Amino acid sequence: MLMTKIHVSYPPIDTGKGTPALSQNRQFQYQSAESYIYPVVPASLATLLHSEGYEAVWDDGIAEKMSYDNWLKRISNSNPDIVFMETKTPTVKKHWKIINQLKEELEGVKIVLMGDHVSALPEESLSNSRVDYIMEGGEYDFKGLELAEYLSGKREKVPSGFYFQKEGKIAYSGHSVESFELDNLPFIDLNLTKWRLYSELNGNYKYRPGIHTMFGRDCWYRNGGGCTFCSWTVLYPKFSLISVDRALDEVGYLIDNYGVKEIFDDTGTFPPGDWLKKFNEGMVERGYNKEVKIGCNMRVGVLSSDEYVSMKKAGFRFILYGIESANQRSLDLLNKSVKAEEQFNSIKMASDAGLDPHITVMFGYPWETKQEVLKTLKLGTDLIKKQYAKTWQVTIVIPYPGTKLFKQAQENRWLLTEDWDEYDMRKPVMSTPLSSREIMEIVKDFYGAAYSPEFIMRRIINIRSMDDIKYLFFGLKKVIGYRENFSPDQVNGFSAVTE
Repeated sequence: MLMTKIHVSYPPIDTGKGTPALSQNRQFQYQSAESYIYPVVPASLATLLHSEGYEAVWDDGIAEKMSYDNWLKRISNSNPDIVFMETKTPTVKKHWKIINQLKEELEGVKIVLMGDHVSALPEESLSNSRVDYIMEGGEYDFKGLELAEYLSGKREKVPSGFYFQKEGKIAYSGHSVESFELDNLPFIDLNLTKWRLYSELNGNYKYRPGIHTMFGRDCWYRNGGGCTFCSWTVLYPKFSLISVDRALDEVGYLIDNYGVKEIFDDTGTFPPGDWLKKFNEGMVERGYNKEVKIGCNMRVGVLSSDEYVSMKKAGFRFILYGIESANQRSLDLLNKSVKAEEQFNSIKMASDAGLDPHITVMFGYPWETKQEVLKTLKLGTDLIKKQYAKTWQVTIVIPYPGTKLFKQAQENRWLLTEDWDEYDMRKPVMSTPLSSREIMEIVKDFYGAAYSPEFIMRRIINIRSMDDIKYLFFGLKKVIGYRENFSPDQVNGFSAVTE
């Protein structure tokens, strides 16, 4: 069989802003506190290529803490035939420059860009760089293998779902209509994909080593097209899910082969109903609940108190909720289909069941008044001080291309810039009734809840083991880093006030 060397690459990005949180992230930011998330679908791509006889190379220069020059030397010496690169809005312009340099360094190399930004704006990257192919959608593994087969002479035509240059013009191979069966994928080869780079420095893991999975792609909530701000609906316009037995087999595989102690499943929202019931029962029947802890994303208002208790029994520990706002008006505008009061109640129920809820909160909506913003601040800090929410993350809302929010921002002239470098969450990019400095101060105040006497006392009282102590200090280190990320001093006079 013809061997083709293929890199799945994350080139280092040296900006001085911190670690670029690019892999497996729905919202990008540079992080002062080191943290790396295992990119599940790109890792599945590398595994699938390897299983089909290609020489797959996992090449994450970011997680390996390489300088750009050293990374460039390494990939030049490796001399791959194909390079797959995942990008996002704040990194795409930097990736254009990297692609152009790789095309100079590597004779005959074919470079493929993938991700939500290029799925939304494929022609842009083809016009601004020497990239060879733009992959549409998020099925990096299935589509990546098809393209590798074409480029290695095993297919006659470019598979569907790709944009590329042909005779000086941008061509499109047609919309991908295949329905891929996730159960047919091989289990991800963690050693091939250097999983230890991601198994420790991640705030989702209390017990280590930890790893991410993704039983579904991506979120089952699709009413009205889903949440208006979510960029991954661009990648996964339809929800797909592995079978319960396959999910349980994967948990066993991770325990038996890698000694994993905690798993965070990054499905956009973990499947509820019968799927969850059977999964919980299977975790107990197989005894996995005694060997590994599970975390997941969940929507508020979906589960009952009894279901949370069942999750705890099955080995669930960490449960992540998006609390985008405390204001019903904002939740409706974001198409969340959530009642504001359900947010506090759901998180309290999960906490009462013995789970560790994590909340993510966003600020910087173009329509929210200061009073509304402060209402969200109060909801979040109340949840934290009462220890219903054990950990949290605060972000500035960013309207990524391809989302409904971005389209609304264009139509309503909310956008302050379309310079993609500015979409890194360092400051608002939409006009709001508050100044940028005010928004950044509020975000910083939110993280300040970690220093409240009530929060500190409750955390100390709940310490039961050395793992608790390590997790507490790791979390505090991340809070300090996040506060640095949102320093109002970096706004530099940039005003977000609506004229």
